[in-house]
Amino acid sequence: MRSTLTPLFVTLAIQALASMAALTVPVLAPEAAADTGYPAKLAGVFIGLVYAGAMVSSLISGALIARLGPMRVSQICLLLCGAGLFLASSGVLAVMGLGALVIGAGYGPVTPSSSHLLARTTPPHRMGLTFSLKQTGVPLGGAMAGLMVPPIVSGRGWQGALVVVAGLCVLMAVLSQPVQGALDRASAAEPVPPGRRRGVFEPLRMILERPALRDIAFCSFFYSAVQLTVTTYMVIWLTEVYRMDFLLAGVVMAFAQGAGVAGRLLWGWLADRHVPPRVLLSFLGLVMAGCMAGYALTGPDWALGVILLIAVASGASAIGWNGVYLAEVARLSPPGMAGMLTGGTLFFTYFGVVLGPPAVAGIIGATGSFAAAFGAVAAVTLAVAVFLGLTRPRLAAN
Repeated sequence: MRSTLTPLFVTLAIQALASMAALTVPVLAPEAAADTGYPAKLAGVFIGLVYAGAMVSSLISGALIARLGPMRVSQICLLLCGAGLFLASSGVLAVMGLGALVIGAGYGPVTPSSSHLLARTTPPHRMGLTFSLKQTGVPLGGAMAGLMVPPIVSGRGWQGALVVVAGLCVLMAVLSQPVQGALDRASAAEPVPPGRRRGVFEPLRMILERPALRDIAFCSFFYSAVQLTVTTYMVIWLTEVYRMDFLLAGVVMAFAQGAGVAGRLLWGWLADRHVPPRVLLSFLGLVMAGCMAGYALTGPDWALGVILLIAVASGASAIGWNGVYLAEVARLSPPGMAGMLTGGTLFFTYFGVVLGPPAVAGIIGATGSFAAAFGAVAAVTLAVAVFLGLTRPRLAAN
């Protein structure tokens, strides 16, 4: 049991810090905008750059893991996230953009590294719950950003908050050192099939030739766009459209992220015991679409309780689907290929984030309306959810 729990808890902590690093700038965007004069909506472009870096680094993560070991790669990722936050604290637009790319370079290999470890140490009948538990690090990191960053901004300014979060990333890299050697040695025992290291695009080729993997990778492109639309624009929407106080908006975001934690655990348990993963992912897409439509319809005169309910539902669905998805990728992967194919599917996932929030920013800029942007996201998500539900027989194809 200890050999199972150690990689789980360590990868959970690393995932949480990497997620917090990626979401810190969107949370403090209103305060940074007031100081720098840059529009707060540029937070969507920042997130797009983060995941552009993550797209590239996720593709090469399989080779890095094979060469350095998953824990050493994870430590390097945390250092890159810290360096990117430090660059973003400069307040210079071009340097902030570079910082976003550096954060993305660190963020990309975190999930493939953890999948490489957990695929080896997790019994098949607990795969969904374990991967979902590890992936609670993403909303947990978002909740940490929502709860911790606004008070730090109040006390140290937005640049000071970035430096503090950067320091936490470096600290976690140091704290994980005592278990690095043992976990890397254990993961090295997982065989890698011969003839499968044929270039950086090999994971993409393997995914495209497997219909089950191809379908969920395709859908993750859209689901990730919804997820980052929620996390990127929630605080901005609450403060600019709903006219909510900045600190209270951070609390609402923390509630949404907390619902994402609970959702990931619940969906993982259901996927292991009661509901086929693909069916569950289709259902979650329907909930996401409903929540985005709810955001499009709400306004300043709506009750706070209704806003909080929509935020919690969007958190449970749009932030809660990833563990089921990643466990299914690991289950469908050939032996020894979970880390590589996770990196390949995340190329599609991160591509959705690269295009999603900037596209939302473009719609908001063109129409002057958050409602138009959220309505468009709702319509696309509904179509994707229906596709997953109506093509269930492809789940057996491999």
